[in-house]
Amino acid sequence: MAAAIRLQKLLANHGVASRRGAEQLICAGRVRVNGTLIEHLGVKVDPDCDAIEVNGHPLVSRPQSLTLLLHKPVGVLSTCNDPFERPTVLSLLPHWQRGGLGLHPVGRLDADSSGALLLTNDGELTLRLTHPRYHQSKRYEVWVEGSPGNMTLERWRRGVLLEGKQTLPATVETRERERGCTLLEIVLLEGRNRQIRKVARLLGHPVRRLHRTAIGPLALGVLEPGECRPLIEDEIRQLRNAYRDLQP
Repeated sequence: MAAAIRLQKLLANHGVASRRGAEQLICAGRVRVNGTLIEHLGVKVDPDCDAIEVNGHPLVSRPQSLTLLLHKPVGVLSTCNDPFERPTVLSLLPHWQRGGLGLHPVGRLDADSSGALLLTNDGELTLRLTHPRYHQSKRYEVWVEGSPGNMTLERWRRGVLLEGKQTLPATVETRERERGCTLLEIVLLEGRNRQIRKVARLLGHPVRRLHRTAIGPLALGVLEPGECRPLIEDEIRQLRNAYRDLQP
């Protein structure tokens, strides 16, 4: 008999969704254990004995672990499903990768942005890369309006008060100026919702174009928009080891 495990952790380990996504499935009443509808967190299950269903389908054995690096194009949503049938990152994958493998995006890249995005069915890797305690660096090329001066860039580097919370220090460097716009290279250690766009607007230089070039040690490289490639074991190991714990 296996040791009891929290239901949301089991779902994440099976690649059904991220830990947070699994919690949302449970609270939405989409998970049953031994025929009983579960609508609250805290339930523990024995994967060897308990019959678990998600959306009316039995939980199958965990598929082989797979992590992809995707070049997300502009206009594609960083989600698995969209009620308005807009293109999602899963729609870019071959049909055999869209269903039973349990792939889901790690974090988000808004629809108006392009660049590096990870897809995985590894729940523990997802938790490691998205947990607020840990900070994985992400590098961006960002075209902004106007020509931000040294004082403005220094404010951005130190961190600004955004929606009641100070942003973490960031690396912000000027790379090019052209036709009333400036290309910045920005490295963040956090990923708050539309953070770069909000800070740029706050500082008076709205974003024209935003492109993520790297996640931790993984550079986008020669991948064309819409293309993806599987990570090798050494790259996954680098990802797991590249996070920073900024808690005291």
